[in-house]
Amino acid sequence: MSPADDARDVRFAFTHPSPAELVDLYGGTGWGELTAEVAARALAGSWAVCTARTPDGALVGVGRLLGDGALHAFVTELVVHAEHRGGGVGGEILDRLVAWSRERGVHDVQLFAARGRAPFYERHGFRARPTDAPGMDLAR
Repeated sequence: MSPADDARDVRFAFTHPSPAELVDLYGGTGWGELTAEVAARALAGSWAVCTARTPDGALVGVGRLLGDGALHAFVTELVVHAEHRGGGVGGEILDRLVAWSRERGVHDVQLFAARGRAPFYERHGFRARPTDAPGMDLAR
């Protein structure tokens, strides 16, 4: 399957992958090591999870949304297998997560973009915060 065919041929759903599937996707995309126990806890703590699967059921993408159900939502990760990048899979997952949040009355959707990925998110309506905007990260 070529990337250009991805978004058309992939099936999207608001279903949780199994912890083992999430571990495999993480490991295959360079996102780092993840245990099944941590994956299970992360999935259980998600407000919404959107998956992308090939017609044969293989998980090729996942996006998770955290939120309070009233004011704020946060796209905590958007992971797409390397072989399926560039064909709209990630964009479709992101658009579905944003729509899911807005349908529930939560319009403040935020995220942190991985280094070099900001243009992707900008194409989907996100913008960088001004350098003088409030907000901090915990440094350890």
